[in-house]
Amino acid sequence: MIIDILSYSLIVIGIIFWFWGTFPLLGHRSVLFKLHSLSVADTLGSMSIVVGLLLKIPVEWPLLLLALITLAIWNTVLGYVLAYCSSSGGKE
Repeated sequence: MIIDILSYSLIVIGIIFWFWGTFPLLGHRSVLFKLHSLSVADTLGSMSIVVGLLLKIPVEWPLLLLALITLAIWNTVLGYVLAYCSSSGGKE
């Protein structure tokens, strides 16, 4: 019972992070700021949902653990690529 409540709470928190990350897209800031806000909120939301699923269906822990690791690595690398591309100013 407690595990179900915690699992559903994490899934709802993840969905809230997803929607919260889309609001900066409507602002007047730079594109890179918008992408950064979106990627951070998307990463936190997705990881929260995956942890909620891990609590809900622990039998699938290898696949869900792989999903958590992949989310952390992929979004970190994407952030570095965006920062590198923005700092070079498009010059090769």
